[in-house]
Amino acid sequence: MKNEMEIIFDAVSDNEGFARMAVAAFVARLNPTMEELADIKTAVSEAVTNSIIHGYENLYGYGKNIAAAAQGAIHQGKVKIHCILEKEILHIEVIDSGKGIENVEQAMEPLYTTKPELERSGMGFAFMEAFMDDLEVESILGQGTTVRMVKKMGVDGWIDNG
Repeated sequence: MKNEMEIIFDAVSDNEGFARMAVAAFVARLNPTMEELADIKTAVSEAVTNSIIHGYENLYGYGKNIAAAAQGAIHQGKVKIHCILEKEILHIEVIDSGKGIENVEQAMEPLYTTKPELERSGMGFAFMEAFMDDLEVESILGQGTTVRMVKKMGVDGWIDNG
C-alpha cells in the first residue's frame, strides 16, 4: 500500500520541531523502533534547519551571538516536506525555494559550514547520510534546494547479508 503526505510551513526555526514530529507521526503505523524514529527525526531536523538558515537565511533562533537587529531580518519563505510510504520504505523530500547551494559537493563535506558565526558544526548532510539509507541533494542557485532521503523501515538498512 502507498501512503503520501505533504506539509508546507513558514521557514522559521519554531517550525523545525513540528516538521520532525509530523514525519514521525506519518510513519507511526509501521511501529518503528525508537532508533528508527530518532534517525528520521534527526535527518528531517537537519534538512529543515538547512533550508531555514542557509536557503532563506532566517537566522533568528539559531546561534548565541545573533544581534537583536537580526530578529527583524526574517525573510519570507516556505519549506515543503513531501513523504511517501511504500510498504516499509519511507521517501522524504525537503524542498525550499531559497537561494540554492553554490557547490553541493563541498556543502556535503563533513565540517564544512558557511555560517561558523552561528556555531554551526557543518555536519548536517553527514548526519542525514548516516541516519538514512539514501541521500540525494539537488540545488539550483536562486531557485532552491531539494533534499531527498530514503529510510527502509524494519530492517538493518540496505545491507545485503547474502
